Amino acid sequence: MVLITVYSLNINTAKSKYLAPKGIKTDNSSSSHATELKNKERDSYTGEISEGSITPLKNRRTFIVGAYRDDRETPRIRVIVIAHRQEVKDLYCWLHCRSRRGYLSIKKATMDIHTDRFGFPYGPADVLCAEPPNCNPKYMSLNWWPEGDSDQLPVFEIKNRKAQTVSANFTVCISNLFGNYNNILQVVQSIEMYKLLGAQKVMIYRTNCSASLDEILQYYTAEGTVEVVPWPIHEYLNTTKAWKYSKDPKDIGYYGQTVTLNDCIYRNMYRSKYVILNDLDEILLPYKHEDWHSMMVHLQKQNPEAGIFLFENHIFPKTKFTSTDLFNTSSWKAVPGEDILQHVHREPDRATFFNARKMILNPRKVIQSSVHSVLKAYSKSFRVPKEVAIVSHWRDPLQAALPKASLIKDTTIWRFNHSLIRNVNKVLTKTKQIAVT
Repeated sequence: MVLITVYSLNINTAKSKYLAPKGIKTDNSSSSHATELKNKERDSYTGEISEGSITPLKNRRTFIVGAYRDDRETPRIRVIVIAHRQEVKDLYCWLHCRSRRGYLSIKKATMDIHTDRFGFPYGPADVLCAEPPNCNPKYMSLNWWPEGDSDQLPVFEIKNRKAQTVSANFTVCISNLFGNYNNILQVVQSIEMYKLLGAQKVMIYRTNCSASLDEILQYYTAEGTVEVVPWPIHEYLNTTKAWKYSKDPKDIGYYGQTVTLNDCIYRNMYRSKYVILNDLDEILLPYKHEDWHSMMVHLQKQNPEAGIFLFENHIFPKTKFTSTDLFNTSSWKAVPGEDILQHVHREPDRATFFNARKMILNPRKVIQSSVHSVLKAYSKSFRVPKEVAIVSHWRDPLQAALPKASLIKDTTIWRFNHSLIRNVNKVLTKTKQIAVT
C-alpha cells in the first residue's frame, strides 16, 4: 500500500503532564494516562450523546463534525472538525474506554489541517486520536486541556467501529442546500437520474430549502433513497456561496462544502463501494456505457491501481432552450425549477481554461478530499477521457456571448427520457406537485 500525500500540516504532539479530571481518580498503572471512573458500566459512559452535525468547542474556534474509527494505518480515531487556520491550539482526546472497569484515556491529539481552504480563515481539519491497546472506545470527547470535568464536555459516538457490509454500489454526496433552495423539478430529475444510473443512496447536507422542496426530500427519505444531514453552519459562522475568499471575505467558503464532502466520504467508508461527489445541478453521464456500474467495471479493469476517477465538468447553459414538446411534459411547467431535458447544448472547450473535474471515489482509498481533487490517498488517480463520460452541469453560462449555433448539441440525457419522464411524473404526482392524470 502506497501513501500518496499532496501536502499535510502536522502539529507536534509530544506527551504532556497529566492532570486528573474533576471527580475522577487517577490510575497510575496505565501508560496512556488512564483514569478510573467511579460507578461506571462497561462502556464507561452512560450519559447524553451529542447528535448535532456541528458542535462548537468552548472557544468557538473549532467545531466538531464527526468522529470515525480509522485503522487503515494504525488504530486511531479521526475527528473531522472545522478549525480556524491561525488559531489552532493543542487538543486532547478523551476516550471512554470499554472494559470491566471503564476508564478514560486522555492523550494529546495530532492536528492535520486540510490544505485546500481557498483563502478562508475556517476550513476542514482532522484531529487524530491514537487508540490505546485494549481500550476499544465507543464514545469520546475533545478538550483544550487534559483536565476538567468530563461531564461538562460534549460526547460523541465513534462511527465505523464495527465491520459493515457494503449496502450500496454508489452513493452520491451532495455538499449542501442553502439560500432557501427551491429548484424542485431539477432536484427530482437529478435524483431520478442518479437512480437510473445506479445510485442506491443520495446524501444531502441541508442548510435550508423551501417548504415544498423539503416535502420532496421527505418523500425520498421515506423511500430510502435520500439521507438528509442537517447542516446549520450559518448559526456558527459567517458563510458565503462564494468559493474563494477574495470574492467574498467571510469565515468559510460555500457553506463549508469541503467539510461536508469529507464527512460524507467517512460516513460511507464501509457501506458504499463508490462515492460520487457532485452538486444537485450536475449528473455524471456515461457516453460509452449504459450506467455507472458497467462504466466502473471497465475503468477499474483498465486501471486496477486507481481508486479516484476524475471526470471533466462541462457547462450546459440554462439560457439555451430546445423544444421538448414530443416528450409530453407540459405539466412540468407548473413545477418550480429547471427542466434539464430542455438544455442539451454545451459550451465548447476553451484552450486557455481548465475544465474542473468531479470524482467517483473508492472511499476506503481516500484520506482527505477537496472539491475537484483528492488531497491525500492510498491509491492513484485516473483522469477519465471525456469520450467515456462527463459531468453535465446545468447552470448559468460561462461563455454567455456565444450564440446557440456555436454550442455543441449533446442529447445524451435523452437516452433516458422514457424512464426518466415516467419516474419524475410519479414523484411529482405523489408529492402533489402536479395533478393526477
